[in-house]
Amino acid sequence: MEEVGIVGADLTPCKGRWVELSYYGLSQLAVKKTLEDAAIDIKDVDAVVYGIYNDIFEYSAIPEHPLHGIIGMANKPGMRVTCGGATGAYAMLAGYTMVKSGLYDTVLCLGVEKATDCFDFDSMTSTPEVIKSIGWSGDTFYERELGWTASDSYAEVVLAYMDEHPKDLSDEVSAEISAILCQQAQNNKYAQRHGEKVTKEMAMNSRYVVYPFKLLETCVYTEGAAGVIFANKEKTISMCKNNGKPPIWITGVGAANEHHVVGKDFRHKVMHRIYSDHLSAQAAYKMAGVTNPLKEVQVIELHDAFIKQLQVTMAEFGFTKLGRSDDLVKEGLMVPGGPILVNPSGGLTYAGHFVGGSNMLSCWSARRELIDKQLRRGMIHGTGSTIAQYGCVMIMERRD
Repeated sequence: MEEVGIVGADLTPCKGRWVELSYYGLSQLAVKKTLEDAAIDIKDVDAVVYGIYNDIFEYSAIPEHPLHGIIGMANKPGMRVTCGGATGAYAMLAGYTMVKSGLYDTVLCLGVEKATDCFDFDSMTSTPEVIKSIGWSGDTFYERELGWTASDSYAEVVLAYMDEHPKDLSDEVSAEISAILCQQAQNNKYAQRHGEKVTKEMAMNSRYVVYPFKLLETCVYTEGAAGVIFANKEKTISMCKNNGKPPIWITGVGAANEHHVVGKDFRHKVMHRIYSDHLSAQAAYKMAGVTNPLKEVQVIELHDAFIKQLQVTMAEFGFTKLGRSDDLVKEGLMVPGGPILVNPSGGLTYAGHFVGGSNMLSCWSARRELIDKQLRRGMIHGTGSTIAQYGCVMIMERRD
């Protein structure tokens, strides 16, 4: 089986609304920047995987088909992945697998979303229509008809966790994590909320969106695009020698999708757990030879749709114990200068959440930290669908 490396990654600026560019234009810009980062031409790419979550956002049932020619991939293979919030991570898993299998030498993954083209003419804003469009992701028999939204879906999981662990997930800790992510986003020029200052007090005093999620502890709608290029060992070494960047190798992957029906045993969704995160991480650790993530992983870019969900996910990954996620701050595990650098990009909360490519933003950020800070191992993660069913993890390594 082929070794797989990352030879290029880049993205567009993240914005709440891109007036200047359509999703066609965003895709072209992201591909151009990603190819420049890898110092290769589009003709050097053998195949492409598109991460596009929502047809309604793009007003097309096959939104990837017009992209293929305009990015220069005509007459080469292309496929689309859509897995809710985990779309970007699963698209990268597909691209990685194409290279790992030996089928293709070099594969581009492109994630793009243009969410706020949706518009509600009653309120004269985008938000109601965007929420309704996301609502079409829910179970059509029960969830959608009950008014399902992403916020209350994740809230169900977090509330169940809080019932199981009533002394964890304090508002003070969640607010402090929000402030930390805001501070870190200032080092990310692409962040949607670059230049914004959110304090712990501001986060604590912000209004509830859906209990227990507060406004300043919730990810933002984003428009943007990102690209990541995977290559086999031979191509990775030669391309990185040419572009002057160290190879970043993918040494572990894992994925898991839980049942969408809640139950009391493992055959169903256990509401107070995010087993998809736990199982995908364990599979990635095993493949990468990681036995103690707290000591062996230096940077992690995880999918933080909501701050309290971030805390639960960190516990599921083994960076703290279930029921003790507040220790991430109380024991200094993820505070500035602590042993784990968590979401240095600002995460989805502050960098932005353009669903099809958000996890590719995470990949770009983790790779940047490994190179710039000469760290050894990083981890990226995507989650998605109702009640956090989908989980996907990749372990990245820089070798001396």
